[in-house]
Amino acid sequence: MDREASLQALNMRRHTIEIDLGGKIISIETGYLAKQAAGSVIVRSGETMVLSTACDGDPRPGLDFFPLTVDYREKHYAAGRIPGNFFKREARMSDHETLISRLTDRPIRPLFPNGYKRDTNCQSLVLSFDQENESDVLSMIGVSSALTISQIPFNGPLGAVRIGMVEGAFVIMPTASQRAGSALDLVVAGTADAIMMVECGAHQIPEAKMVEALELAHSMIKKVCAGISELRAKAGKPKNAYTEPTPSPWIEKILSAHRNDIRGALLTTNKHERSAKVKAMRDATVAALAATLPGEQAEKDKGALEIKSAFGEAKDAVFRDLILEGKRVDTRDLKTVRPIVIDLDVLPRAHGSAIFTRGETQGLLVCTLGTSEDEQLIDGLKPKFNERFLLHYNFPGFSVGEVEKRGGPGRREIGHGALARRALLAVLPPQDEFPYVIRLVGEITESNGSSSMATVCGGSMAMMAAGVPLKAPVAGIAMGLVMEGKRYAILTDILGDEDHYGDMDFKVCGTDKGITALQMDIKIGGISAQLMSEALEQARQGRLHILEKMNAAISTHRDQLSKYAPQIIQVQIDPELIGKIIGKGGETIRRIQEETGAKINVDDDGIITIASPDMASIEKAKGWISDLTEAPEPGKTYTATIKAIKDFGAFVEFIPGTEGLVHISEWDWMHVANLSSVAREGDQVQVKLIEIDQRTGKFRLSRKALIAEPVGAARSAGGGEGDAGAPRGERREGGGERREGGRDGGFRGDRGGDRGPRR
Repeated sequence: MDREASLQALNMRRHTIEIDLGGKIISIETGYLAKQAAGSVIVRSGETMVLSTACDGDPRPGLDFFPLTVDYREKHYAAGRIPGNFFKREARMSDHETLISRLTDRPIRPLFPNGYKRDTNCQSLVLSFDQENESDVLSMIGVSSALTISQIPFNGPLGAVRIGMVEGAFVIMPTASQRAGSALDLVVAGTADAIMMVECGAHQIPEAKMVEALELAHSMIKKVCAGISELRAKAGKPKNAYTEPTPSPWIEKILSAHRNDIRGALLTTNKHERSAKVKAMRDATVAALAATLPGEQAEKDKGALEIKSAFGEAKDAVFRDLILEGKRVDTRDLKTVRPIVIDLDVLPRAHGSAIFTRGETQGLLVCTLGTSEDEQLIDGLKPKFNERFLLHYNFPGFSVGEVEKRGGPGRREIGHGALARRALLAVLPPQDEFPYVIRLVGEITESNGSSSMATVCGGSMAMMAAGVPLKAPVAGIAMGLVMEGKRYAILTDILGDEDHYGDMDFKVCGTDKGITALQMDIKIGGISAQLMSEALEQARQGRLHILEKMNAAISTHRDQLSKYAPQIIQVQIDPELIGKIIGKGGETIRRIQEETGAKINVDDDGIITIASPDMASIEKAKGWISDLTEAPEPGKTYTATIKAIKDFGAFVEFIPGTEGLVHISEWDWMHVANLSSVAREGDQVQVKLIEIDQRTGKFRLSRKALIAEPVGAARSAGGGEGDAGAPRGERREGGGERREGGRDGGFRGDRGGDRGPRR
């Protein structure tokens, strides 16, 4: 059977579409790989290929959430590499893979039908990576495509695109090289009608420019959605029938009887008091209504669960109505930021610390400075690199008064930490100006909304308190939205309940000049660019208010680092001299570190970083490096170490790694017949460089040149000016008499200062 016949027998028919995004071609193919999945595609850009699949399971009635999981994984073979871990296979999901999984999950989740409860799993595997065309947006396009062509109910398609800005011009789907020099890294997902999600890092981009970028992104998203729809027309499966559940009749009964009571309970300023009042009202309402149900107790219990669920939806409706009336549960208007309290230097041993409290949300931020040894090695599909700015966000259960079983950081913690890190990354000083590794830890000690933004504000101040020279302080604020038809309300500095019951979570971070990070998630069908522009302006006003409070506490970095922080200096040397610093097999650099106690890092460009808890060790190591890289200068005096003694003289190391000869005739004004009798290996002596042989590059040194010539002393053979020396038999001034006819022509008695100091 030939290939074509085999392909037909196995129902392997390729269907491919291509999408042109600003000159970058994205292809989507289905029908050949992973055919048993409900939907599967390969998305390709250049030589980067991502396999995306979608599968569903049986319905799970009784759940109060949609059991959707999205996983993005990178295979090392995609870049022609073997994993660097002990097992040599892909292990647990990395932070980067977790972030891309969330990036894919967030915009597709709202596009499933209301009440849909089937287990649904979407996976993306990076099969090939060309180091230039990024795989994250391809994963988003791939999962949307797999869901769209599958039988799974899905209100897509969803499109995604990345926008960069190089030299002031927008770039659609920038490569990895272009991203390195881009002032904007914007990923937008949406349908053909509206934007669903935004993830952005920026270098203080003005709001107007950001809106322009979002409008460009949406125009590209429409093209992606059109391409996916074309693929569905070629290879899509009929969708499974699904009817959205009808609202419970109990909702209207509860609202008609208890709307005002629910309003009163919700309009309680304190979070826990409000929660207690609502819970008490719920229990009383459920008990009263359940008592009216006919039948056995089992039927009453089942009905009580339905009433309890209906009460939650009724409360949701009342909550949203209050906001649309301009009333918030903590009595604020729509634009007011909660009260702010700031405390600095709360931890005496930390290099920098701050507590940022905004309403009932509080974060303890701690900054620790380290050396290059503290950098984190990142081992992914791209070439390995070291990360010098680390931000770890922790959200313990006690911050919301809950009991928890603590494990490792979850997806939420990793995602919130990444957002805060992105917001602060744009204002960090260059490494050549501040050569420290910086670790920020955000401990959320109390939470009622916007804890990630508290991390941004507190993190900015903790770094400035630690002496990190930030380009500008950064503040963050979370915005919300409630929309019913044409009515809508944009909320500044949202509470946890406003996040839960609202239609948008829009986090904006930046300086007084512009935006450094954005993150937006929409729970409805999307929002327009005009509405986003309005939200950005309201967020800017809130951000400036918070920055004013922050600047009152600390407006710029401290001049001095903490006494507990490591001291670091950098020295620039000629890159050709790096070998002298390292030494054979690293012998020289190890010796410097052992004898000085300082840590030394040598870069390929000749920048040497020296770190130590005390400046004395740094200065000592700096002296070593200065000596090692110093060019020998005739006429200069050096402290040398005797390395070897020969019949004709001593070889001495007068510059670390550089040796020269002190001829026996240059040892002393007096005649020395046996150098071993007056010197030992390891002795340190003062010598003067008297000549560099231009032909051989050898160094001739003299000890004698630094010793005052004794009056009437016997000269050594060839001992400089006036070689006649003293008459035979004349006593040497200061000790010893010359032996007539002595075998070695040496001196007896005290040798005085003829020997160098011993160690």
